[in-house]
Amino acid sequence: MKEKNFLDTIMEFEQQLDSMQRQFSELKEIVAQTMEERHALQLENHHLRARLEEFDAEQMAAGRKKAKQAAVDIGEGYDNLARLYHEGFHVCHVHFGSSRKGNDCLFCLSFLNKQNN
Repeated sequence: MKEKNFLDTIMEFEQQLDSMQRQFSELKEIVAQTMEERHALQLENHHLRARLEEFDAEQMAAGRKKAKQAAVDIGEGYDNLARLYHEGFHVCHVHFGSSRKGNDCLFCLSFLNKQNN
């Protein structure tokens, strides 16, 4: 009887080993799939980061261009007002557009100094 019990134990152990081997094979497949997905995600992440850096550079260049254009526009407006003042016209809000008659206007000078700063 001991032999039968011993054989039963060995057969049971063999079944357990087969079950563990199947589980181990399934686990290996899961790990392989996970590693493939991880690699694919790393590549995608790398490409997205590169594209984001390109996009940021484009946005910064566009922002600089707008700022430069705005500065040019402001400079041109100031230059026009200064030219009008030197031609003898008021540029202040009090007497805008009227002739200065050769005298300096403190309002105009104050306004031009604010624009210059």
